Amino acid sequence: MTSLTTAKHQTGEIDGIRCTIIETGTSRHRMEFLRDLLSFNRLEVKIKEEAPAEGTDEVLYTIGVTDIVFNPVYAIYERTLLKQDGMVVTPAYWRQLEGDTSVQYWTYGQTETADQYE
Repeated sequence: MTSLTTAKHQTGEIDGIRCTIIETGTSRHRMEFLRDLLSFNRLEVKIKEEAPAEGTDEVLYTIGVTDIVFNPVYAIYERTLLKQDGMVVTPAYWRQLEGDTSVQYWTYGQTETADQYE
């Protein structure tokens, strides 16, 4: 589940602690990326290992934070999350998309040409 597709606030329990669920069913690479990003932003991150999907050995993870009022959609679009370099986390960066992820979400993927300004 990608956490930016819905602004619905999800809560759950990880290791007996009530948490805001950030994402479920994520890969190890994605879990590490989000864990590092959220920890940098001073959120206490909790990880729960899920059972592997049928027919695969890949372990999936549920990621949560102990701040139960935290909402990743609001945090990203209100520009309150920061990357380690001090820049604001954009939706493209959060989704780990290729290319320049520092641009505003409404211009991501567009190419600039001189005739756009004529």
